[in-house]
Amino acid sequence: MDLRVQQALRLISEDVRHPLLLEEVARAVNLSTPRLRYLFKAETGMTPAQHLKSIRMERAKELLEGTFLNVKQIMLQVGINDESHFVRDFRELYGLTPAEYRRSHRSQL
Repeated sequence: MDLRVQQALRLISEDVRHPLLLEEVARAVNLSTPRLRYLFKAETGMTPAQHLKSIRMERAKELLEGTFLNVKQIMLQVGINDESHFVRDFRELYGLTPAEYRRSHRSQL
């Protein structure tokens, strides 16, 4: 994998609470924004924004499984401010709303 894409992956994953500023990531890996977007998609099969969303949803799932934080607190922990988008994206990925996922996970324990 291209070293610049590897570095971009690390930068994107460092702190998911903050918005993705692709221009800053591109500058940090010495690429133009369009070139980074192109290389990133070619190497990973997804755009930087899609990658960030998948990291955020995975982190939210971990928090639902391992903490007693409510859904709004988890949203803030993973850098999402819109509850309807969060619930929709989570359901799209995992087939359940965050609350349903937590109940299902807890009943399996």
